[in-house]
Amino acid sequence: MQTTNTCETDLFAKELPSLEEIQQFSNYVNSSESSLEELSEQLEENFSSKSANIRLAVGIGLYITGRCEEAVDRLDTGKDCQQKYLYLAFALRKIGRHEESIENLDKALEYDADKLVVALEKAETYTLAKDFEAAEKQFKSRSNFENVSTDYHYQLGRFHKSQGEYKKAMEEFKKAIELSEDNQKALFQLGYLCDMLGDEEAAIDYYKQICKNGPAYVSALMNLAVLLEDRNEFDKAIKYIDAILESHPNNKRAILFKKDIESSMTMFYDEEKEKKKHRKNKILETPISDFELSVRSRNCLSKMNIKTLGDLLKITESELLSYKNFGETSLKEIKSILEPRNLYLGMNAEEIQQHGEEGDEQQEQSLENQQLLSKPVDDLKLSVRARKCLDKLNIRTLGDLTKKTEAELLGCKNFGVTSLNEIKKSLNGLGLSLRKLD
Repeated sequence: MQTTNTCETDLFAKELPSLEEIQQFSNYVNSSESSLEELSEQLEENFSSKSANIRLAVGIGLYITGRCEEAVDRLDTGKDCQQKYLYLAFALRKIGRHEESIENLDKALEYDADKLVVALEKAETYTLAKDFEAAEKQFKSRSNFENVSTDYHYQLGRFHKSQGEYKKAMEEFKKAIELSEDNQKALFQLGYLCDMLGDEEAAIDYYKQICKNGPAYVSALMNLAVLLEDRNEFDKAIKYIDAILESHPNNKRAILFKKDIESSMTMFYDEEKEKKKHRKNKILETPISDFELSVRSRNCLSKMNIKTLGDLLKITESELLSYKNFGETSLKEIKSILEPRNLYLGMNAEEIQQHGEEGDEQQEQSLENQQLLSKPVDDLKLSVRARKCLDKLNIRTLGDLTKKTEAELLGCKNFGVTSLNEIKKSLNGLGLSLRKLD
């Protein structure tokens, strides 16, 4: 998981960076508090410049740092070019001035702005303005980019999502990822929708894919941590919160949530300890009257003030036999109720506790197996081809995978012996295997 990034773009150079370079610069700035502070300092240094080029750079920088009202004023006085009108449109859209945003997108075309970029930005602006008919026209005007442009399908997914058409939206986001595996915005939208629709396993998988590539994506890291905390996977949740705090040490939400997780961890472990103690006490507090004993044995134990199983375990064989009227027959009777429970007379306190915890250990082993099988297949770190095939088969967890046979996997298109061997090797390393037919 990468949490840092570098960028060589100088926003305030003599020649204004390209749109692609500005986007890379924006991603870099928002990847950490230190880079955001660095840009803020540069803005202050250049704020009074009368150069049209620098004023334009300051306007773009203000938009990147979220100061959109100031950005509009500064961009208005900047040098005329496609960068000016595009970022002016972005800033106006952020503050809800949608009609003016559309006007500036049209002006950007006069300065040779990419027609697809402008059409998609118009579609997003119309969608935010709830003018869905106008937005749809923009997509239709660039329908030749279907199955070609990852941005086209991403924006079309956003359009469907805004109208509550979640299934269509997910289809478009998936197409966007097929065209570009590192489309983090599409991966995030898929993760968010899966989470919203109750498919937590898929949501976690998509968020993890984001976290593997590029700088810290705060929203993805936070959502992933929340999902893991809900599953009581506290150590993993804290790992992702720490990744946020590494690059954004003053993120209030991350700081508060980390405290919540640490509190939950303490409560969780105390609860487990109490459960074990309760199970042990339940064994020791079992009344002697619960067992089928002869009248002689019962009377002898009663006179010895032995009322519970715990009392009985503190007595040795010799002590019982030394009691009046308590003979070998009664001793065998007592042993017959203890042996099936792996208990014996004269057990010391440590041995009693160990016995009480044997059942706990078995339950814990079962729980560990369940947790292993519930892990996402993404943890296997498979090749892209193998991962795509598993996704097509709707295999999300190791448990899902172990239910499949070799033949079922090989039946998937583009899934070959190389991918099969890769999966078998990964499963073997975890002590797991594919299902075998009798």
